[in-house]
Amino acid sequence: MVRLTLLAHASTEAQRAVRFPADEPLSQRGRRELGRAVTPVADRVVVAPERRTTETAAALGATAAVDPALRDLDYGDWAGLAMDEVPAAGLHEWLTDPHAAPHGGESVAALGDRVARWLDGLAPGRVVAVTHPAVIRAATGYALGAEPRVFWRIDVRPLARVRLHGRAGRWSLRLD
Repeated sequence: MVRLTLLAHASTEAQRAVRFPADEPLSQRGRRELGRAVTPVADRVVVAPERRTTETAAALGATAAVDPALRDLDYGDWAGLAMDEVPAAGLHEWLTDPHAAPHGGESVAALGDRVARWLDGLAPGRVVAVTHPAVIRAATGYALGAEPRVFWRIDVRPLARVRLHGRAGRWSLRLD
């Protein structure tokens, strides 16, 4: 059995400015948020490779192994851009078709497949994964057996925790 806690990274300037993320550091607000955060008990801690996730894990005092499967959704040509800088037609296509990737990066469906493979490959134990809201949305949707369109209905705030229990192909959302 895997007892997984997915922990979203602390706030960034891109989140405040409603920009597609790049590999940015935590914002001042994010650093303040970390003063109130506690790392869940775990047998192992893994972290996405981006700066905002590794800074979050380090600030929590967690010794974490980098796991590339936890990387953020690839926003392609849109990385770092504000929403109003993205072509409206491309943004509409991306938000309504989970298989679309008009930015040249990764589709929501491809992210979901990547996260599902990662979940199903986890070894038993208590795992904490410091990662991105998009990865947490995909993991939650997979655990619930939801269609990829549900991705946009899951809101993940900075330092949010989502707990999943299970094993390959059989996951449950655990609410405390």
